[in-house]
Amino acid sequence: MSDTIARPADAVVAAPRVPPPMAMLAELTHRCPLACPYCSNPIALTQAKEELSTDEWVDVFAQAADLGVLHLHLSGGEPASRRDLVDLTQAAGSLGLYTNLITSGVGLTEARMNSLAEAGLDHIQLSIQGVSPESADRIGGYRGGYERKMAVAGWATNAAIPLTLNAVCHRQNMGEIDEIIELAFLLKARRVEIATVQFHGWAERNKELLMPTREQVERATRTVAEAREAYQGILVIDYVPADYYSKYPKACMGGWGRVGLNITPSGRVLPCHAAETIPSLSFENVRDSALSKIWYDSDAFNAYRGEDWMPELCRNCDRKKVDFGGCRCQAMTLAGDASATDPVCIRSPLRDRLTREVEQLAAPSTTTTNYRGRA
Repeated sequence: MSDTIARPADAVVAAPRVPPPMAMLAELTHRCPLACPYCSNPIALTQAKEELSTDEWVDVFAQAADLGVLHLHLSGGEPASRRDLVDLTQAAGSLGLYTNLITSGVGLTEARMNSLAEAGLDHIQLSIQGVSPESADRIGGYRGGYERKMAVAGWATNAAIPLTLNAVCHRQNMGEIDEIIELAFLLKARRVEIATVQFHGWAERNKELLMPTREQVERATRTVAEAREAYQGILVIDYVPADYYSKYPKACMGGWGRVGLNITPSGRVLPCHAAETIPSLSFENVRDSALSKIWYDSDAFNAYRGEDWMPELCRNCDRKKVDFGGCRCQAMTLAGDASATDPVCIRSPLRDRLTREVEQLAAPSTTTTNYRGRA
């Protein structure tokens, strides 16, 4: 790779009006051998020919480090689809960034895992779709995926790379949460994330197959609470509860443009995965503008910072500095207006309608196995 790369002409760091971002998610590619029905990538996937080059990604990492980013999440799609994954990991580490590889495991070999360890990879987050080859491969849409994941977990442990197991939970696998947690322990993971599906992108398209029932959600919450006691001091258990069954929304991404940012495979800079679903916003590209300028000055990042954008209901709410009005993309999906109060909120005028829709979606169905996942 070349030692230098031309920076955008406007690469002057602006005077900060918000704190610098703590974390950056680098979506290295949208290529992926799996076809998970809840995939967080956009419906229109970036093609390989549009992806940032090795040198471009390294320059983005350098700009991120200068901006104040501490944690770099190498993601996709499947980041192992990039032949330069080891080089990118090494470059990021040399810039002082903490590197976390978010992977399905498919595409990794033991030799490549050892190379990543030698390159300084700090952590690996391995996805798991189920606790048996049958359920995991059916949900992930990839035969042999479960066995590869088990192998990857062992290779990571042998290479002394800390391991987190990540499980997106939904109607099809919520009964396996206790077994998923036990599997994380057996695989010597340090952490397991039990994340209830977020209904954006492909998950929104497959909502009728993925929406858990209220009983499943309540049971999952109890299971996690009991497991935290049982595994205290042994295994950290993170839990993302079901938005649609909550009284109040979460502070999505820690608040719009407050904590982190995403870079798409082609270089667009987003406040979150689903931000491009908001049609009124236009997102700048690191090929055209400096990352610092985008973070501090871009219209898209400033659109929902502060309180001026909030509807009166949120501006007068005592939770406005807790959840910041909730998720803008969720408001766009459910209310048709990204500036609306998140309909998940019990105070939203749309909450009752959402509850009825969820109950209808969660009703028993005979089409629970015919996924319409990514093509």
